[in-house]
This record gives sequence, structure tokens and C-alpha cells, in this order.
Amino acid sequence: MKHTQLFTKTSRETPSDEQSVSAQLLERAGYINKEAAGVYTLLPLGLKSVQKIAQIIREEMVAVGGEEVYMPALVPKQNWVRSGRYDNYDDALFKVKGADDKEYVLGPTHEEIITPLAKKFIHSYKDLPKAVFQIQHKFRNELRAKSGVLRTREFLMKDLYSFHADLADLERYYEVQKQAYWKIFERCGIKDQTYIAFASGGSFAKYSHEFQTETEAGEDEIYVCKNCKSGVNKEILEGSLDKLEINYGCPECGKTEYEVKKCIEVGNIFKLRDKFSKPFELTYKDEKGEDKLVEMGCYGIGLPRLLGAIAEVYHDENGLKWPDEVAPYQAYLVEVKSQNSKVKSAAEEIYNKLREAGIEVLYDDRDDISAGEKFADADLLGIPYRLVMSEKTGDKIEFKKRTEEKTELFDLSEVLAELGH
Repeated sequence: MKHTQLFTKTSRETPSDEQSVSAQLLERAGYINKEAAGVYTLLPLGLKSVQKIAQIIREEMVAVGGEEVYMPALVPKQNWVRSGRYDNYDDALFKVKGADDKEYVLGPTHEEIITPLAKKFIHSYKDLPKAVFQIQHKFRNELRAKSGVLRTREFLMKDLYSFHADLADLERYYEVQKQAYWKIFERCGIKDQTYIAFASGGSFAKYSHEFQTETEAGEDEIYVCKNCKSGVNKEILEGSLDKLEINYGCPECGKTEYEVKKCIEVGNIFKLRDKFSKPFELTYKDEKGEDKLVEMGCYGIGLPRLLGAIAEVYHDENGLKWPDEVAPYQAYLVEVKSQNSKVKSAAEEIYNKLREAGIEVLYDDRDDISAGEKFADADLLGIPYRLVMSEKTGDKIEFKKRTEEKTELFDLSEVLAELGH
């Protein structure tokens, strides 16, 4: 992509209505645009990064047996009434009426669709286990939509639902999903900053688990065990100590020494058990021909929130610093304006050769701004590698990693090797 063809432009002005660093930088760099509180447009660069996150998630979900589906966002009211959640969802439901006067819910989650859907295909123990997922828009009427894409009213989410013959198999797969989540966060570059934390299981189970990424912009406080490094949600430690039945200790190891961390929740997993299979009568026949309730689990990741969390972890005073796998482009090619026409032709040639080699490159071919402005945009956009062509570089390419200060002069083959080609 050439910069002169890019739909968006960067801004030097910090948005006055955004408090989180991620929101400020993502807006300034032209990744997102705020339409209303909690409602954002993903612009081309932001969409490319979210699509890369989606692909990482998709690959890891398929690797653990997930099959992808796509369910409707518009859910019939009677499904939510049947589950008992229509009037008990913290006022977060968007409730709408269609032209036929029938009432619907804009889905904040999809247990009310997937459970009756599974009933059509799961009849016998031979049909289990199963796991299906989607990457789809969700709607939640957040009372405190804030912090940019970290808390919104409309967002893209991966939700996977698993179905099992018994609790033992659900618990086995629950552990499989934990490991899949760690692989996702490792590929997104935030595994080292992320903790798994015990959280309330609600009416589903004793505990659920949250994956919490440490950052000063975090809305959550978790207590991290100094012994085993697993976390405990503040709500459990401070609000439900009498229910822990573990002498106020960490659920993982029983120790009682903690340090408090501010975090962003980037994923959660629940053992739903029969919370939804019971009202929807999702059963299967076991080996003896007896009807048994299906055990269920659910596993969610908000994609724009994950994008925002990565931006909170990876930035400096000059802009974003994307990990390789989620950056919209691998390389940012800068042509330093010169009276020597050979510089432009050399830059064009390098641009074409990089693309032929399969490298995603954003070529700053603008001729109406200074080199300094181009370098500032390169830093703000956060693309992992900056390549510069100028009179000073001659037949070489100035190579710089966004995360480092040093620059080096490489020929094309060396650049390709650095970029993994």
C-alpha cells in the first residue's frame, strides 16, 4: 500500500475526550474513529490488525477441535425468556421490536442461540464432545463505556461453546482451552504481561477464570499470588472471602501473600455446566439409553479490547510499537525526498520487490512533507520495521526496528532475511 492511497491520515492532536493511552494513540494514528461513547469505526489499519488477531484466534481454536459458525446478532426474545436471563442481565440488553411486532435481543453473548441449535445435532453420547465458535459482533448496553476500545457497546468477540457427556470431559477440555489461550496471547505478544485469575463462576460454577493483562490503564485489580503467580479477582478476595473455604488463600496453592496489579481482562472461560442445557432440554442418550444433560463450557475473547490491551502494553512517547503478528504492515518504507530522481525510482523498485517477496509494506511516497514528518508517522503508526531510501543510503537500505534506536545499512537480501523471508 502506498501512503498517498491510504484512506486515513495521522493527527498530532491528542483527542480531548479520550483518557486511555491506547485510545489516544489509536485515534491519532488513524486505526479507529469514535462515533459515540462506546461506539467505534475500525479504520483500514485498525481493521487489518484486528483481522490478524482474528486469524491467530481462529487458528488456535481450530487446533483444539473448534468448528467455526456464524450466528445471528438478532436473537428472539423467547430464547432469553426461556433461559431466565431476559429480565436478569444487569440492564445491559439492547431490546428491540421488529416490523412484525416481535421482540428481539441484540446478542451480548450467544448461549441462547447455540444451545437450542446444538439440540438439533446432539442426540447420543457418540455425538460428544463437540466445540463450535464464532467471531461476531456483540452488543452490550454498558453504563460506563470508556477507555476507547477497552469497554464498548458494540464489539467483535470470539465465543466458543463446548459440549460434553460429563463433568470430567468438560474439565479436560477446559484445561485444553487454557493452553490455547496462552498460545493466543503469546502470539499477540502479551503472554509475559498476562495472568490467569480466579473469578466468580456466577450461577454456573464455583470459579471461572479471567486472563488479565497488566497495565496502568486497567480497570480491574487482581491479587497475584507471590508463590504461584496465579491471580484472584478483587471481587472474590474482598467480597466473598467467607465462600472460598480455603482459609482466605489462593485457590491454586493456598498461600496468602499477594501483590495487587492493575489489569485489563483480555479473555475469560466458564464452566457453564447445565445452566443452559437444562432450560433448553439439551440432552443425549448414554450407553444405557438413558437421557443425560449435556455439560457445557464457554470461552470468550473480545478482539478490539485485545487490540487496545496490546496498544497499552506496546507504546512509547512517540507512538505505537506493534508485535510482528498483529501489526497491519510488517515494514514502513520511507522515501526521503531528493532532487535525485534515482532515489524515487530505487524506492519504487524496493517497494515492488518487497511485495513480490510477500512482505506487507506501507510505502510513504508522499512528496509534500519532510523526512522528519515521515519518521514521526512511522513511529506513531508503530509498524515493526522502518526502511529508508535516500541519497545518503546510496544503493543500501537504512534498516531500523521500531523497538530499537540503532540503524543499520543493509542490502535487499539482508532486509529480506531480517523480515523472515
